[in-house]
Amino acid sequence: MELELSGIVIIVGAYGSGKTEVAINLAVHMNAAGTAVRLADLDLVNPYFRSREARQALRRLGIDVVLPPARYMQADLPILTPEVSGMLRHPSGLTLLDVGGDDVGATVLAALADPMRGKIPQVLQVINPNRPYTDTVRGCLKMRKAIEAKARMTITGIIGNANFMEETTEQDILAGHAFVKHVAEAGNIPLMFITTPAALLTRLDKKDIHCPVLALRRQLVPPWKQADALGASDSKG
Repeated sequence: MELELSGIVIIVGAYGSGKTEVAINLAVHMNAAGTAVRLADLDLVNPYFRSREARQALRRLGIDVVLPPARYMQADLPILTPEVSGMLRHPSGLTLLDVGGDDVGATVLAALADPMRGKIPQVLQVINPNRPYTDTVRGCLKMRKAIEAKARMTITGIIGNANFMEETTEQDILAGHAFVKHVAEAGNIPLMFITTPAALLTRLDKKDIHCPVLALRRQLVPPWKQADALGASDSKG
């Protein structure tokens, strides 16, 4: 199975779910597959780990990154620039929105009703079952309901992002896959794909996974660590 996305895709999820890493690596993967990608950073919650931190690496790959004006780069404000409105009114290829964690971050989406009028976006909830509040099916569904209420949008799919950072094992990925399958079934929405650290991609048994797999190369790292090199198209059907 190939990972195929187009149109407006909005990435949401609980704080700490890893949704920004997912958004960055999804942009890189789709770009490498030949899809024109625009990524807008609308994360107003976390002042440190945001997709804007990887902007230089993304732009070197030809990915259009839409950010707040320079003087607002460190601000936690609902800054919706004309560029963001424009990319939503006239989407092409893949238009990705990286939105802040939890229902608080999702409030920014309610302000996008006008530029998205007439559009049908995909809203994908990133779930890490190893994080508080999303370690049970009930917790994931509760988080979904809260995000939908604040965003005034319906979540249309699930992304599984089971990881323990550098400690992640193949067993963690397989267990996470089984968990998010249950969440998707309970919520009656599709499981779009799961993720894995790039180093584990070739070690996963394909027969145990029933959705596309996106390899992650970590970009949002502490100052004393170096981000992984971007550019490779890692995915597995």
